[in-house]
Order: sequence, then C-alpha cells, then structure tokens
Amino acid sequence: MKPFEYLEHTADVKFRAYGHSPEEMLSNAAAALFKSMVDPFAIQAKETWRVLLEAPDLEQLAYNWLSEIVFLFETESAVFSTFTVRLQQDGSLRLEGEIGGERIDLKRHAFENEVKAVTLHEFQIKKNDVWCIQVVLDV
Repeated sequence: MKPFEYLEHTADVKFRAYGHSPEEMLSNAAAALFKSMVDPFAIQAKETWRVLLEAPDLEQLAYNWLSEIVFLFETESAVFSTFTVRLQQDGSLRLEGEIGGERIDLKRHAFENEVKAVTLHEFQIKKNDVWCIQVVLDV
C-alpha cells in the first residue's frame, strides 16, 4: 500500500492518503500535506509539537488535524517530517498527535508550494480495503 498519491487538479494540490487504520491514514495525510510544500528529507525532527483535538466525527477531526498543521507551520515558522496520531472515542472523537520537525531554515528548506488552507472541497473519507482520505489544499 502506498501512503499517498497526488491527483490532477487545475490550480490547487489534491491528494489521497491511505492507511490500514484511521491513525495511519491521518499520519499519511499529514505527510502528503507537508511533502506538497517541502522535501521531507531536508527536515530534521529536532523539536516536537503536541496536538490535542476533539470533534464529533472522523471527517471533522481529520479536517481539524490538517488545518492545525497548517496553523503550526504559519505561527511557529516550522516545517514537519514526522506525524504520530492516536485516536480515542468516548462520546466524541479525540486525537492526540505528535509532530516532529524544526524551525524553517531557508538555506535547507526550498518551498515548492505554500499551503494557505485545507479546503472542504471534495474532502472525504472512505473505508474499503483500506482507509482513504481525499483532500484539496489551497496553495
């Protein structure tokens, strides 16, 4: 199983990420989001950011997770290369995430795109043989 793939889109970045579990799918979606901006092999996981989110369902939680990563990129001036997700269900769905990365160093981090936002356009999650999320990023 490939972790993610990019799809044709006129002006923005569109991808599908896969996983054997919702956690793996969300980790791979975060990796796809960041690979659309900068080469992950140029990023060292020197620092860790923790993310705690809650939502009524998996789609809203996934949207919040990816949007939080974009928010951290903008506010922390950081790039990320590792993404760990744990989900818990008790009433609502909770996500505990750990993101590894470092502060932006323009000498080493060449940007291909800058993601402005995660959109809800064509946003969906499906489960067949594996979990699959489809995302369009506004760049």
